[in-house]
Amino acid sequence: MERRPWSICRQSAGPPLATAGSMSIRAVLDRVFSAVDASGPRPVLAIGNGDPTASACFRPPPEAEEAVVAALRSRKHNGYSPSVGVLPARRAIAEYLSRDLPYQLSPDDIYLTAGCCQAIDVMISVLAQPGSNILLPKPGFPLYESRTMFSNLEARHFNLIPDRGWEADLESVEALADENTVAMVIVNPSNPCGSVYSHDHLAKIAETARKLGIIIIADEVYDHLAFGNKPFIPMGIFADMVPVITVGSISKRWLVPGWRLGWIAMCDLNCILKEAKVDKSIESYINITNDPATFIQGAVPQIIANTKEDYFMKILNLLRNSADLCYSKIKEARGITCPHKPEGSMFVMAKLDLSCLDGIQDDLDFCCMLAKEESVIVLPGSALGMKDWIRITFAMDIPTLENALERITSFCQRHDKLEA
Repeated sequence: MERRPWSICRQSAGPPLATAGSMSIRAVLDRVFSAVDASGPRPVLAIGNGDPTASACFRPPPEAEEAVVAALRSRKHNGYSPSVGVLPARRAIAEYLSRDLPYQLSPDDIYLTAGCCQAIDVMISVLAQPGSNILLPKPGFPLYESRTMFSNLEARHFNLIPDRGWEADLESVEALADENTVAMVIVNPSNPCGSVYSHDHLAKIAETARKLGIIIIADEVYDHLAFGNKPFIPMGIFADMVPVITVGSISKRWLVPGWRLGWIAMCDLNCILKEAKVDKSIESYINITNDPATFIQGAVPQIIANTKEDYFMKILNLLRNSADLCYSKIKEARGITCPHKPEGSMFVMAKLDLSCLDGIQDDLDFCCMLAKEESVIVLPGSALGMKDWIRITFAMDIPTLENALERITSFCQRHDKLEA
């Protein structure tokens, strides 16, 4: 009897997911890792990903660990939680975010998620409508790009300008936006650029969004990790001008990315989002997704309340020293330039001058050859929308970072066309 071909093989649902997944940082870094000579004598130094916990100097505060243990031992957090999150955790996060705002958020403005990545997933899914588009920064965090692709939401990219401290090119924002634009995304402090936006620039972003009639998704997962001359300022302070949806998590400031506790905060003073029923759409979507672990939710109030300011200052000092080292060492490497000293987050973007480097075709080739010859892993800028750039993570102990940067300098010297 003749058998009909399997129906799954005739469907077109697979390629968008496969394509979107191949754009992830993990997928690109896996490709770079595959170039490492496993038989080489030197250890692999990974300065391409965004997980600082590999270094002993970047550890969560003991108060956070104690809060998790207490939440577990209480036996009060073993069951399911409400889909929006448990009330004490939402209240604690509302109060935490409100410290930096000229108004008070309510627990009803907060939705808990399994990390900031799920918060991004929820918002992209909620906003995706046939024919709509969203404005994304370039360079930017690739999850936005891949998630919009999978949701059939058109991504339009506005530039971040290196010579202006990676500020958003608001002229390109105005040129890209139309009646089908649902939102623009800003990431501050910036992954991957290491920049921190000033009050004046954030105000101009808010004015532009209000003029265009689009909401702002403010990715503030690196909130308060600002160690330069500019303090962290939340986009939500401009919620009287434009609706702001803030996404964040405890992952970076508390150095616990594996705990997967994030949030969506609606900063909606003029009730524009509520009138559009965005809140109902968020609730409907998270009703069919996974919740963050209940014992982590149970620990959140004590994590926020008990962590001492000295801990945060220590982490900022570590990041400042590492950023200074990274910036100064990059300047020693021929063929690499850093247009802006990092002031926040854990990353810096550096531009490759391939005209100086012999036998290297592009940024991916640079990273794979660096991995093979020096056992150093950095992220190709093409994964972030910036061909022939690289992203370096400086959130690690000074000796390891210095070793990795010296290997990069040696690699560039070996491939220097003037030396060849």
